[in-house]
Amino acid sequence: MAGLLAGAALPVWAEGIDRSPRPMPRPAGGKGAAGSAGAAVKDAEALVAAAKLGGSVGFIVLDATTGAVLEARDAAKALPPASVAKAVTSLFALERLGAGHRYATRVLATGPVEAGTLRGDLVLLGGGDPTLQTDQLGDLVARLAKAGLKRVEGRFLAADGALPRMEAIAEDQPVQVGYNPALCGLNLNFNRVYFEWKKAGGDWAVSMDARGERFVPAVDLARMQVVRRETPLFTYKRNRDHEDWTVASGALGKGGSRWLPVRQPGLYTAEVFQTLARAQGIALPAPEMVAAAPAGTEIGRVESDALPDVLREMLKFSTNITAECNGLAASGADSLAASGAAMTDWVDRTFGVMARFVDHSGLGGASRISAQDMAAILLAAHRQGRGLKPLLRDVGMKDDKGAVIKGHPVKVVAKSGTLNFVSALAGHITPPADSANGGREMIFAIFTGDPARRDAVPVAAREHPEGVEAWIKRSRRLQGQLVSRWAEVWG
Repeated sequence: MAGLLAGAALPVWAEGIDRSPRPMPRPAGGKGAAGSAGAAVKDAEALVAAAKLGGSVGFIVLDATTGAVLEARDAAKALPPASVAKAVTSLFALERLGAGHRYATRVLATGPVEAGTLRGDLVLLGGGDPTLQTDQLGDLVARLAKAGLKRVEGRFLAADGALPRMEAIAEDQPVQVGYNPALCGLNLNFNRVYFEWKKAGGDWAVSMDARGERFVPAVDLARMQVVRRETPLFTYKRNRDHEDWTVASGALGKGGSRWLPVRQPGLYTAEVFQTLARAQGIALPAPEMVAAAPAGTEIGRVESDALPDVLREMLKFSTNITAECNGLAASGADSLAASGAAMTDWVDRTFGVMARFVDHSGLGGASRISAQDMAAILLAAHRQGRGLKPLLRDVGMKDDKGAVIKGHPVKVVAKSGTLNFVSALAGHITPPADSANGGREMIFAIFTGDPARRDAVPVAAREHPEGVEAWIKRSRRLQGQLVSRWAEVWG
């Protein structure tokens, strides 16, 4: 329990062709080409059998130039993509929003500032930025203070209607997991609050804050109480103006910390802004939440990085809230279900593949896409120069035990995805630039999943269910072995 409480570094735990859809080509040069290096190359079916995953294993690898299928297995089997869905979301957001798009969080004044007093309302206007951090908000407040603002005569309004309000991304996750936060048009710290505890005599001292690297404002919205019990690990209750948590004393040990989700992110952001303002000598009244901002003059703003940089960080760290905000901004839909459906329709029209997306992060287990359709999307994006490949993370070539081989000349850039008993990997295998032996760039997708086993896990146990860590390890090892096989035979 202590390991769970401390937020162990594990990711989110978010028809059939039996053979290759066309005859398997021999490696160039016939039998000897797989040759001295190739004699030891393991058969793909043997690798799948050795992984002992159960459920389904579907994969495909294509020549990135010709589109020819080099190897495939159950490539038309639709499985949950987990966070590989974020690669599709990136393409969707880039087309709909444009590479130059930046999210802006603005401060408006509805009246003049006279002798340090704003004769009107102060409005904190969210623009749907999923990346806003406490330090940025603190710097914004410091600029307002430097400009002479001391107090507000009217109201302090927080407008969060740029995106629809939702209390969680998916409803089938434990209440305490930080990868399943709420979201709206005004977000902060990926909509998480920092919970820290220390043993103090026979009790524990606890704190909740919105820490950045330079600012550590305390948070009153989220409140924690230690309760003498072993289970459940956490309980949560939302009230109108605060959120009550309890934690099991049996899980605390001597001390620790973890991030917890916030379910009222607009109010959370407004409270932190108010606390930071007070520290800078600006007196603000209690915040009032509104969906739309009144007309006013902009007196300050924070902008996000340009969209490609936002997406690159999202793909690297697999931040669910960033994916959902980008997808919702791209679709303009009023709910996550409608936005997922809009992306599904866009994928069908743009790439001619049949998939189903219930969200933009892959956290929802009901999303489905096949390996061959995922590879087809990557191939089309590659040919059209849509810019996804430069955004993908270098995952490295792996040895037979799954460790990255440092300095390997073959480069693998890809997006991984993980849910309980679901694991996926899709991307590009690129040979050395000076390859003289006919090496080719390849596009691949590997989906492994046992959705029935995933769905059988009780919701309360889904942060880290029994058996999942070993299953994920075997799946990732299989993915590395398949990529290594393809690089050896065709790369």
